Amino acid sequence: MASGSTSAAPAAPSVDGLTLSTRSIYSFAFTVGVLLWFRSVHPAADYSCPPPSCRVNQIDFEEVTVDLFKSQHLTPEFRKVNPMGQVPAIVDGRFKLFESHAILRYLASVFPGVSDHWYPADLFTRAKIESILDWHHTNLRRGAATLVQHTALAPFLGLTTSPEAVKQAEKLLMQSLGVIESVWLKGDAKFLLGNPQPSIADLSLVCEIMQLEILGDEVRDRFMGAHEKILIWMDNVKKATSPHFEEVHELLFHVKARMLQSKAAASNQAFEPSTKLKIASKL
Repeated sequence: MASGSTSAAPAAPSVDGLTLSTRSIYSFAFTVGVLLWFRSVHPAADYSCPPPSCRVNQIDFEEVTVDLFKSQHLTPEFRKVNPMGQVPAIVDGRFKLFESHAILRYLASVFPGVSDHWYPADLFTRAKIESILDWHHTNLRRGAATLVQHTALAPFLGLTTSPEAVKQAEKLLMQSLGVIESVWLKGDAKFLLGNPQPSIADLSLVCEIMQLEILGDEVRDRFMGAHEKILIWMDNVKKATSPHFEEVHELLFHVKARMLQSKAAASNQAFEPSTKLKIASKL
């Protein structure tokens, strides 16, 4: 139920004894020595999309963590929020919703003050945005998330990897980047579809590509180096959502720093416990 409803809300749900507010965006955390926040592994690759959308449009929300390593996403309490046991999800009064694209549509449609360019009232423009969001699921997301899972996260967490999955993911990712440039960023387009301002499709796709950061600079540049249009477009989206975009992705760079520390330790390079790596984005 949208903000401003006069209907009485039920008691707030809880996860592992933690009482949650009636408007919450569920994120998640992995515990690997220290607390790490991830957004890159399917199905939570677009965890970072709803928060900047809320912040840019001044939608008040509380972010709640669900620890996957403690299986909090599988508890009866959380399954009342999302029966699939996945993040992200939101609770707005009595209304519960999961799937990041659905959440973005809801935020843009229900809350007053959200600029029309995020999810235009014009049905023809909106339909074009919907087509990009639908394409995203089985193309860019499948390529980027699978690649990150098998080349970065799985080795870091000691999980099994698949060379064949990596090969297929690399191929799909390169194809997807080519489609974005040739179909939706024609000419000197500043945003997808040649729009003068970003939509929820811009935000969703850019957040997906951002996870390539944790592959390391050399691998990331191998995919992104030939796509100048995409790099310019991503920079446009960041500027349009600054400083919220950077704030949300601080966690991504924390993960990247921890991975670099882990690799360095494996190479017998000593790091003091207090060492902090300053990681800058090239995307």
